[in-house]
Amino acid sequence: MSQAPDLDVQVQSPLWEAEPKAEETVRAAIAAAARKAPAEGEVSLALTDDAAIKALNRDWRGIDKPTNVLSFPATAPKLAGVPALLGDVIVAYETLAREAAEEDKPVLHHLAHLAVHGYLHLLGYDHGTDSEAEAMEAMERDILSTLGIADPYALAREPGAA
Repeated sequence: MSQAPDLDVQVQSPLWEAEPKAEETVRAAIAAAARKAPAEGEVSLALTDDAAIKALNRDWRGIDKPTNVLSFPATAPKLAGVPALLGDVIVAYETLAREAAEEDKPVLHHLAHLAVHGYLHLLGYDHGTDSEAEAMEAMERDILSTLGIADPYALAREPGAA
């Protein structure tokens, strides 16, 4: 039976002091995701700010603006006896908080969603096509429901929603 990955959480911005349960939230979210999509190894999750994520987005994706979450799946081969590095997930405080306010949802619920979203990217899930997006969103909804978090995509599907 697979186990949950080891999770290294780093709070890299003092802005996260506004959400003292942020680390607890991402740990619960990754654990819930691992129950539905198990993976052995290590995940690094950084709670940062818009300036840091903008630099990463620019340097790695050629997009010179902040985003809510970035995932960097590890590409190193697995070595015998050494836990696999699954990759890194980075979440930006200001973008996350702004989106949560715009969507009228709790910041920690949105944080849990982005942690799950980032984790699934590390495992190879994507949303580049409609069918990929449907599968990934279904997995996210299922995982988040186990945490008592409402469908994060419901707002986008309401009639007249942008």
